[in-house]
Amino acid sequence: MTRGGVFVLGATGQVGRAAVTALAADGWEVRAASRGGGRDELWPEGVQVVRVDREDDAALAAALGDGCDVLVDMVAYGQGHARQLRALSDRIGSAVVISSGAVYEDDRGRNFDTQDAPDGYPRYPVPIPESQRVVTPSEATYGTRKVALERELLAAGDELPVTLLRAGAIHGVHCRGPRELFFVKRALDRRPVRVLAYNGQSRFHPVHVGNLAELIRLAAAMPGARVLNAGDPDVPTVAEISAGVDAALGVRSETVLIDGPAPVGTVGLTPWGLDHPIVYDMTAAERELGYRAVTGYAESLPTTVEWLARQLDGRDWREIFSGLVKYKDDWFDYAAEDSWLKGAR
Repeated sequence: MTRGGVFVLGATGQVGRAAVTALAADGWEVRAASRGGGRDELWPEGVQVVRVDREDDAALAAALGDGCDVLVDMVAYGQGHARQLRALSDRIGSAVVISSGAVYEDDRGRNFDTQDAPDGYPRYPVPIPESQRVVTPSEATYGTRKVALERELLAAGDELPVTLLRAGAIHGVHCRGPRELFFVKRALDRRPVRVLAYNGQSRFHPVHVGNLAELIRLAAAMPGARVLNAGDPDVPTVAEISAGVDAALGVRSETVLIDGPAPVGTVGLTPWGLDHPIVYDMTAAERELGYRAVTGYAESLPTTVEWLARQLDGRDWREIFSGLVKYKDDWFDYAAEDSWLKGAR
């Protein structure tokens, strides 16, 4: 006897792969939908693969067929996708949809979109509860589109109960924008130093793909209209992450700390490089879903590092990790680092 049927949109992405595995192991009959119609090697044979472009409303409706008990959406953005799901609500029992911690803004209206402005870094409470104010919904940016998605879906009420998971910095294998690459590539390139702004104390709440899959599994079994943060049990500093990557690769490097922001260009800047901690409050997920993390950051890091090292073997990182390229920062400007170090010592 199964729990019922689950339809997973975006099944071959980083989160989708792990979610399909977790849901199938929990007794669900899973249809794994993606544009390419691919299959992960870890999925059991019972997982049914579906090829569909979710931007095609008619194709999605046809793929959904008679419907499902739970729809899990990894790739929903904006009001349009929310309305697409609402139009199919008569065939969906409940839904679990991935949102983002990028929706939050601080009490002065600062958020991820204001970081480049003078005094634009947000100063969130520590930890950030789900009740924290959010950016104004629009189609302008990633965060504003996620808020528009949330608002439209929550307005569905009993018509379509939706759990929205506000994910932190997702990490693990199959990531298209792995922040850990910042240190993995330096270690593989035999760089002797790690230059870190803000004294290496930046903290940006991570969520391992396995923990996000666990939250999805729990929410699928306990439908409701809710918004929950999604994060790991621990929030390491960037200096701790640097040391962990070096340890996983068996190297030792010198750490040079900068008391403040990057002194020039991207020197000392990291993908976690905020001057104020971003930590999400996980008590609601623990209370409402019984969430307990399946892994921690340090525990999972060696597997992530090993996977990244394999991906880099003989390849240009820009061809592999589009999620980092899009920021248009030169994360590996070694000449600028060396020039700054020469003058700083």
